[in-house]
Amino acid sequence: MNKYLAEFLGTYALVFAGTGAVVIDLETHGSITHVGIAITFGLIVMSMIYAFGDISGAHINPAVSIAFAITGKFPLKKLPWYLISQIAGAVLASITLKILFPANQLLGATLPADSEWQSFLLEFLLTFFLMLVIITVSTGSKERGMFAGIAIGSVVCLEAMFAGPISGASMNPARSIGPAVISQHFTFLWVYILAPITGAVAAVPVFNILKPEIKANDPAT
Repeated sequence: MNKYLAEFLGTYALVFAGTGAVVIDLETHGSITHVGIAITFGLIVMSMIYAFGDISGAHINPAVSIAFAITGKFPLKKLPWYLISQIAGAVLASITLKILFPANQLLGATLPADSEWQSFLLEFLLTFFLMLVIITVSTGSKERGMFAGIAIGSVVCLEAMFAGPISGASMNPARSIGPAVISQHFTFLWVYILAPITGAVAAVPVFNILKPEIKANDPAT
């Protein structure tokens, strides 16, 4: 149960801090700024990896859990419980924000700035590269693993920085499901569920192609 609790708490913190930054930026008329929001997402992801990485792996993202299950690096029997824990954490975080900011209509929900297919492709690519980094730093030398939080948090920050204004840079179905459920904005939710999952899964065969080269250059092998 400690693994599932870690995923619940990690995803709660991610959605509470990340979408909380979006909500507070709106409530305070831009005091946090888009850059501040991107940095908040990157820092909270990094922090949760260091806090819960040794307990649950700190997936805090259903797309990541699904991709790891496909690689065989994560037990399939645990997958449903990880997904439930992550989504429950995200929903509770959005409930918390709704209590704190009852007048806010979106609660940091992810919505396309233009067409839904433009955002779908963006979310697919963002999650594809994020998953490549995640699966690479979680495989191989201990030295790489020590910097996993920094590497993954930096990618989240970078991608949120440049893609956030267009697609919201969710890269995480739970991050989008929580605000959507509580704010009742479901129209584009399919984009933010399907695109990150397919993007993360697409990274798996690419990593398998690269894996022999990664091992050959790994000083720990």
